[in-house]
Amino acid sequence: MRQESLKALSEDWLVEATLEDLQAKMEAGELTSHGLVLLYMERIATYDKSGPTFNSVLELNPDALFIAKALDVERAQKGPRGPLHGIPVLIKDNIDTGDKMRTSAGSIALANHSAKQDAVVAAKLREAGMVLLGKTNMTEWANFMAENMPGGYSSRGGQALNPYKPGDYSTGGSSAGAGVACAANFAAVTVGTETSGSILSPASQNNVVGIKPTVGLISRTGIIPICHTQDTAGPLARTVRDAAVLLGAMTGEDSQDPATWSGAAQAHRDYTPFLQADGLQGARIGVADFMELKEEESALFQAALEDLRRLGAEVIEGIEVATGKLPWTPHVMTEEFKIDLNAYLATCGPNVPVHSLEDLIAFNEAHAEVALRYGQKHLLDAQQTSGTLTSPDYIRELISHQTVYAQDIDDVLATHNLDALVYFSTWGCWLAARAGYPSVVVPSGTLASGEQAGLPVGLTFTASAYSEPKLIKLAYAYEQGTKHRKPPQL
Repeated sequence: MRQESLKALSEDWLVEATLEDLQAKMEAGELTSHGLVLLYMERIATYDKSGPTFNSVLELNPDALFIAKALDVERAQKGPRGPLHGIPVLIKDNIDTGDKMRTSAGSIALANHSAKQDAVVAAKLREAGMVLLGKTNMTEWANFMAENMPGGYSSRGGQALNPYKPGDYSTGGSSAGAGVACAANFAAVTVGTETSGSILSPASQNNVVGIKPTVGLISRTGIIPICHTQDTAGPLARTVRDAAVLLGAMTGEDSQDPATWSGAAQAHRDYTPFLQADGLQGARIGVADFMELKEEESALFQAALEDLRRLGAEVIEGIEVATGKLPWTPHVMTEEFKIDLNAYLATCGPNVPVHSLEDLIAFNEAHAEVALRYGQKHLLDAQQTSGTLTSPDYIRELISHQTVYAQDIDDVLATHNLDALVYFSTWGCWLAARAGYPSVVVPSGTLASGEQAGLPVGLTFTASAYSEPKLIKLAYAYEQGTKHRKPPQL
C-alpha cells in the first residue's frame, strides 16, 4: 500500500475499529496483521510524533512487523488462535518484555534496561497471538515519585497530552500513555497497570473503558512494582466488549505469584458471555454519600444515574460508605515500595546504573536537571523505611486494608442488596484499591461547563472480589444504552 492510501485508511475505516471489525477484515482477506501494524504506525507518526504530538508512545517494537507477518502465515496455515490473533497492542512501560524494547517505568535511570524475559502478562498476550507494538509513556514510577508530578509526565518520555484538548486537559495517570493511545486509535487495545486509580483515571479522562481487576486475577510477575498488595495490570479499550476480550487473555494462575493462587479458580478465559445489553434490568445500584462534586460534575453524574434508571436499574442514593470518609495515609504504599522495588532492581543487568532504591535516589540527584523536575519526595520517604515491613503503622494499615476496607464494601453491598456501587469518575477508586477489589469505568459524557468544559468523564462500577463478570455486565448495558464514547477530533 502506498503511503497516501495508508493514511487515508487510517483516517477513515481504522478509527474506532473494534476487535471484531479487525478480525472480520483479516478473515475476509481484506487486511493482514502486517498491514494493520503499518496502519497504526502511520497514525502514531502523524499524530503522536508530529502534528498535535500527544507523546503517548515511548518506543515501537523493532520486531513488530516480522511478528505480524509470522502471525499472518500462521493464520493462513492453521487458522487464528482466537479473537486477538494478529492484533497490535501497546503496553505500559513498566511491563517487562524479553525483546529489544526497554522497560523503564518512565525513568531515565532505566532508559537502557532490557528485561531478560517477558512479564507473565506480556507472555499471555503473545500466546493469544497479539503483536506487542510498543511501550506507552506513563507517569514516572507509576506516580510514586513526587507529590506534584502531573499525570503523564516522565523524565524519559516527557509530557503526554490529552487528545481531547492537548495542554488543557489532564491525561490522568499513571497509565496515561495507554489511555491516550487507546483514545486516539494508535492501537486496537492497550494495557495499563493500577495501584490506586492508575487505569481508571486515564480511562475516564480519555473517554475509554478501563478494567481494574481484582488483585490476583492477573499475574504481577515482571511488572515494575509500587505496592504488592494493590498492584495489578488491566485492559483499556474503546468498548466494553474489547476490554472484556483482552481481560480474558490476561488472567490465570502464575506459579511465581502467590496472589494468583487463590484467584485462579475465579478467573475466566472468556468474559464475553457476560456482555448482556439488558444487564441493568432489575439491578440495584448504590451511590456512596461521600462524593463532593462541583456543580457541573454533579449535573453530569445525575444524568448518568437517570440513564441507569431508564435502563432498568434501581438506583439508591445516599449509601453510607464509612471507609470513604477515612483519612488517606501512605504507610502501605511507602513501606512496600522500598522492598518491592529493591527486589526488582536487584534483577536488572549490569548496563543499568541503579540496583536499589538508594542507587536510584543518588542517580536522580546526580542528573537533577533532567531527573528531578518535580523532585522525588516519595522515593526519599520510602528510603527512610526499614525495608522489613515491620513498622507498626504499616502492619496496622495493612490489616485495615485487608479487613476494614474489604468488609465495608462487602457489608454495604449485602446490607442494601446491591449489585454494585457507582462513582463519578475515579471517586472511590482508593477504596477498591485498598481492598484489592475490581472496578470498571465506562464513558459517561463530557463536562458541559466550568474550567474543564468538554473534558470526558467516566462512570465507575465497583463491587466485591472477583465480581468482574457482574461489573462487565452492568458496564456493557450502560455503554450500549448510552453510547457516550466519541473519538477525539485529531
